[in-house]
Amino acid sequence: MNEKEEIKTASEEASEQPSYEIVGVRFKTTGKIYYFDPQGLRLESGCNVIVETARGLEFGKVVIPNRIVGEDKVVLPLRPVIRSATKEDVVIYEENKRKEKEAAKICLEKIAEHKLEMKLVDVEYTFDNNKLLFYFTAEGRVDFRELVKSLASIFRTRIELRQIGIRDETKLIGGLGVCGRPFCCKKFLDDFCQVSIKMAKEQNLSLNSQKISGACGRLMCCLRYEHELYEEELAKLPKMDALVETPDGRGIVCELSPLCGLIKVRFPGDHQTVRTYAKDSVKIIANTKKEQKELREAESRAQGKKEN
Repeated sequence: MNEKEEIKTASEEASEQPSYEIVGVRFKTTGKIYYFDPQGLRLESGCNVIVETARGLEFGKVVIPNRIVGEDKVVLPLRPVIRSATKEDVVIYEENKRKEKEAAKICLEKIAEHKLEMKLVDVEYTFDNNKLLFYFTAEGRVDFRELVKSLASIFRTRIELRQIGIRDETKLIGGLGVCGRPFCCKKFLDDFCQVSIKMAKEQNLSLNSQKISGACGRLMCCLRYEHELYEEELAKLPKMDALVETPDGRGIVCELSPLCGLIKVRFPGDHQTVRTYAKDSVKIIANTKKEQKELREAESRAQGKKEN
């Protein structure tokens, strides 16, 4: 099969994959984006819609207008957009927001009355008022069965209590980070990504947990923003403690500045001289302790043969 035939075959396979028309909808300002079937409606970004969800009818905002995507981008079956939101729908939505504040006050009173070790974070009515959700945090498991009964007798609707994590709590409440700006999770992050201590190490940051943790107590989300660039640049540099050849002789790498492309090298001797070099002026001789040991042994054997 020649190159043209391969390209044609790949193109044919791509065209054979099912595609779907979708719109992306958010239910909270920085919430996750969910895909829905527009049902023939032409919806622009920013317009309000009523959609069908697993919880019933919901009021949301379009953030991705009509577009065609492949099957690998959607979770089937796609739920439909019922209609564009009317003025009456907006009134109902705003009324629900007012009722949520009242529900929060009542729930706090009932939590105190039942002496439960839990912290109420948010309250949410579904658009059709068929369900009232209370989000809370707690150190461990909480037996809230009696609380649910009390709330159901007051609100006369289905009650659901959901325990959330500390990161979700921070996202809902919001605040200012150490940078002086609003929390990323509250401002623009629609989902939490995995952050590891390795990312902080690769960026030469202090491993003091107080300096690299956010208000939620977890590692700061922004550690991930430049992670891929650091990985790419570190791959071009020798490892820490590697044996390298410099214009001034052999030395051991003691510090790396990936974004600047600079390497600090420590030379043996009484004064332990440290000098800085550009990455292009340094040649790796042995990248690991094992390689350095093998190199010393090889040089020792070569020296022995020379003396004999």
